[in-house]
Amino acid sequence: METLNSLFYFIVVIALLVAIHEFGHFWVARKTGVKVLRFSIGFGKVIWKYQKDAASTEYVLSAIPLGGYVKMVDEREGDVAVEDLPYAFTQKPLWARTAIVAAGPVFNLLLAVLLYWAVFMIGDSGMRPMVGKVEASTLAAQAGFVEGEEIIAVNNIKTVTWRETIETILSSAMDAEDGMPVEVKTADGVLLTRTLSIPVETSQNPEQLFKKLGLKAWQPTVPPMIGRIIEGSVAAKSGLQVGDLIISADGIEFTDWMVWVDYVQARAGQAMEILIERDGQTQLIALTPASIIENEKIVGKIGVGVQIPEGFRESLMIEYSLPPVEALKAAFERTWYYSGVTLKMIGHMFVGKASVENLSGPISIAQYAGKSAEMGLVAFLKFLAIISISLGVLNLLPIPVLDGGHLLMFAIEAIKGSPVTEKVQIFFQQIGMTILLALMALAMFLDIERLFQ
Repeated sequence: METLNSLFYFIVVIALLVAIHEFGHFWVARKTGVKVLRFSIGFGKVIWKYQKDAASTEYVLSAIPLGGYVKMVDEREGDVAVEDLPYAFTQKPLWARTAIVAAGPVFNLLLAVLLYWAVFMIGDSGMRPMVGKVEASTLAAQAGFVEGEEIIAVNNIKTVTWRETIETILSSAMDAEDGMPVEVKTADGVLLTRTLSIPVETSQNPEQLFKKLGLKAWQPTVPPMIGRIIEGSVAAKSGLQVGDLIISADGIEFTDWMVWVDYVQARAGQAMEILIERDGQTQLIALTPASIIENEKIVGKIGVGVQIPEGFRESLMIEYSLPPVEALKAAFERTWYYSGVTLKMIGHMFVGKASVENLSGPISIAQYAGKSAEMGLVAFLKFLAIISISLGVLNLLPIPVLDGGHLLMFAIEAIKGSPVTEKVQIFFQQIGMTILLALMALAMFLDIERLFQ
């Protein structure tokens, strides 16, 4: 079921992004006077098509939604009727041809702006970016982070939730050669800037960086009061009741539920004497935690859950949204930022400064699509925006076959004053196709490798 869910959302994502990309080419082509013969989403067997009349554009939906194309009147693709020559792509001035080719990736980037605009206006919720216990010898400890500080911005980008904060740190790591500034607000309300120094070798691997970062979300102390008892458990048989407050065990006092849990888990099969407070009175209860195998270790369990204090969850969570104008500004900033991150990541992989493990193929994208959809509308829109940015930036790379390769040919034409010969274009297209197929094969290989890890 999970696989089908991921496949469904993968098709939705790819079909939408391809449609937007191709619509960019189509719309600008029509606006600049180029005749469009076919607008196709997908490849392979045609499953639906529409054409108003023989002189109009044919709209096609094909069986394999992993791409699309806009077929225009073009002298390079065969003979063109005399009456259609004024509407041929090749007959248009350089600026028009450039605009038509650039429109696809530009529309993907504009879609990302619209998606982020919607996200910021809808609003999001999550855990406050409050720093929890900072582990010694971690990057966070070296930077001087203190438990209880609230992170305000990372690398000059405002972060509102804990997830946003961690994602921004990981995505900004390659820009942190001189240190990554992180603005925090102390418990006293003082604004400070902490500087994360991230080693180059660590910045290339987000998973490794996350482990070495040492930042954990803050969790306030919860009193060790029982809020739930599992029927038939050790706790139920011993006489513990909902509302009982754990004062001590074997003479050791407790004020924090998590410390109490650690104590019980470390004493599987060992008799304990617990002092509790019930209705203002104290009493002793004897019990022996059951031995349970958890994560290949034997731990003690008594079958109770914590009573969450009123307002506890609210103190950890934050909800935010922006008015339309501010949301639009933030959307442009976020799109610009992630476009830069994507471009830098590609550049670093090309020169060997970043691992190719950062590449994602169709399997990974499908998994992320399914998971983001399960997390809700806002998460799915954010995922769509990131993929749209990636598609836009990748297509602008100066690789023949891609839109960026065509733009490179136009740039050469502008410099030399005449179009690049068809023979030269075909040669570079063959090189571009080889590069593209190699990248696709590598991404697919990495996807399959991840499945078996």
